[in-house]
Amino acid sequence: MNNNSPKFERNRFMQKAAVAACSILLASTLIAQEDTDQLNTVLDIDALYTPLESQPIHGDTAVKLLNELETKHYSSIDINDNFSSTVFDSYIDALDGSKLYFLKEDIDALSAYRYTLDNSLEDGSVEPGFEIYNRYYRRILERMIYAVDRVENHVSEMDFTIDEAIEIDREDAPYAASPAELDELWRLRIKNSVLSLRLTGDDEEEIIEKLGKRYRNQLSQISKTNDKDVFQTYMATVATAVDPHTSYFSPRDSENFNMGLSLSLQGIGAQLTTEEEYTKVAELIKGGPAERGDELKAGDRIVSIGQGVDGELQDVVGMRLDDVVAQIRGEKGTVVRLNVIPVDAVGESSATVVSITRDTVKLEDQSAKKEVIELSYNGEMYKIGIIDLPTFYFDFEAASRGDEDYKSSTRDVHALLDELKAEDVDAVVVDLRNNGGGSLSEANQLVGLFIETGATVQIRYSGLRNGFTRSFGDNDPEVAYTGPLAVLVNSCLLYTSPSPRDRG
Repeated sequence: MNNNSPKFERNRFMQKAAVAACSILLASTLIAQEDTDQLNTVLDIDALYTPLESQPIHGDTAVKLLNELETKHYSSIDINDNFSSTVFDSYIDALDGSKLYFLKEDIDALSAYRYTLDNSLEDGSVEPGFEIYNRYYRRILERMIYAVDRVENHVSEMDFTIDEAIEIDREDAPYAASPAELDELWRLRIKNSVLSLRLTGDDEEEIIEKLGKRYRNQLSQISKTNDKDVFQTYMATVATAVDPHTSYFSPRDSENFNMGLSLSLQGIGAQLTTEEEYTKVAELIKGGPAERGDELKAGDRIVSIGQGVDGELQDVVGMRLDDVVAQIRGEKGTVVRLNVIPVDAVGESSATVVSITRDTVKLEDQSAKKEVIELSYNGEMYKIGIIDLPTFYFDFEAASRGDEDYKSSTRDVHALLDELKAEDVDAVVVDLRNNGGGSLSEANQLVGLFIETGATVQIRYSGLRNGFTRSFGDNDPEVAYTGPLAVLVNSCLLYTSPSPRDRG
């Protein structure tokens, strides 16, 4: 299946990894949270708002997505009016679950699509999804403009002696009946933010600067929304309407997902952020090509990017961070040239070009790790080994190439267990809290480190193999660790074996 085909995972491990992977935008490694700059002082909705339009490939992909859902999903799925209604409600909720942007008149008008989205999707049209989004897009721009004006021009008018209240949870609240009603909701929200900063000791000038920057930053990011964002949001809603564990991956999300599984990528090894419309190097990843080259520094700001040793430098100032990232990533062995303002320089007149040869970068921060703690219980001291496993990772490509050092959560945990046994720990805790999931086969093999043989999970297929059940299990009688064990997951203790002094 090509990169434009829908991607889903039909088990809970892969679904969790999808959520985790989608939250990680990687440049040549990880990406830090964006911190954008301000827009121009003059804020005009007509100047900022341009309706976003779908592309022909979006309709083709939507048809493929429906086909995948109907033929390969475990449950029988009917693409009908009920499905359409579910998609409509989920889409509206995904866009404006707090009811802070849409007006009641918007929802009334858009409700014409409630029972027709299925028909449009089957016909290869995503226009209704774009029309709904464009209505939302204009409303959110309006709100941000209102917020900026309120903060920068009306803070001194706020009266904190009167008794007013703000409704925090608006999930069950009605949509505002008029722009004036929505203005009142936002007036109270902004006043609450001003009050919060006053309580921290900020004066009026500091409050205006902080909140003004906050809302202008949000407005800057929203203004960079593109058609891919709209399509991703709409298709993700369609997939999730089937069940909470079905997802749609755009090509970029799919790439990030695979990087999350392999804990490696091909790039320069730099953590990036944005500052005043510049893409800024926040940190260099140890062992990456950027660090080895010793020319790029943390704090450098990227002005333009060129591909290859003589490719034209393309300006990236003001560009979305993920788009800059896409230009910096690339195949191992290829060259990328970065025109950067050094960290200690004032302006672009001091910019210099840095050439970096891309390489494979290992994301060791997501690898399994161990620590040993000592604690006292009933007058005795115990050494407890803790293994933290953020995800069930496995580098399929490296393994298929025959690389000896490919990343594998099972291999890494096995090595850590050996180290803990050498340190003579009394018990081991495997911490899976907030584990993002990952490879089902890798999770199955990891269980095999603690059992002799036996089944671990069953998969039942639908479609052409409806009713067929396949078991996964451990056939290797070798056990890596036989001592007392506890496995932690969110909210509960999953499994415990005998107490630390009852070792087998």
